[in-house]
Amino acid sequence: MPNPPAADTPLLTVRGLCFARNDAPVFGPLDFAVHAGEALLVQGANGAGKTTLLRVLAGLLRADAGGITHAPGHDHPAYLGHLPAFKADLSVVENLAFLCGLHGQRGTQSVEGALAIVGLAGFDDALARQLSAGQKKRLSLARLWLSPAALWLLDEPYANLDLEGIELVNRMVRAHLDDGGAALVTTHGAYAAPPVRTRMLAL
Repeated sequence: MPNPPAADTPLLTVRGLCFARNDAPVFGPLDFAVHAGEALLVQGANGAGKTTLLRVLAGLLRADAGGITHAPGHDHPAYLGHLPAFKADLSVVENLAFLCGLHGQRGTQSVEGALAIVGLAGFDDALARQLSAGQKKRLSLARLWLSPAALWLLDEPYANLDLEGIELVNRMVRAHLDDGGAALVTTHGAYAAPPVRTRMLAL
């Protein structure tokens, strides 16, 4: 990833952020910042706007009011959503190579190394449509690991994972923060927060 800013400089700053759907407020106004080396745990009941917030921060939806400021050189966060962003008829390796070509790749990581980390070694030539839900989530995690982005936006990252997969997410988040990155993690409270420096944002 690009060199992270100093620990006292936020990777992301949000001021007065609001979003409405069909003139009905979904969330806001929100004010918060996320610094290098920390995770912000976004909690709330189903329908509270957790996914919508991350989609706004990822640039997939436009806010109705307020501002989003990224640290210089860190304006392209990595987004892990509910649906896998893969081409069904491309192989595991082809999908990762395609996405790295679009979004860049962390210089010290390889596709093969990322697959080994997430437990998909040996699945290089498997088509994405042949993978189980849990394997697709692991493939999404491999793409996340390859991303050069300092800020991770993780929407229910533990969904479709067994206990081993949940610990994998925790290890990845911990390593990313240790490397100067930051993460926003949504949860409805069914899973424990990653064992890292964490603050809470309730919706």
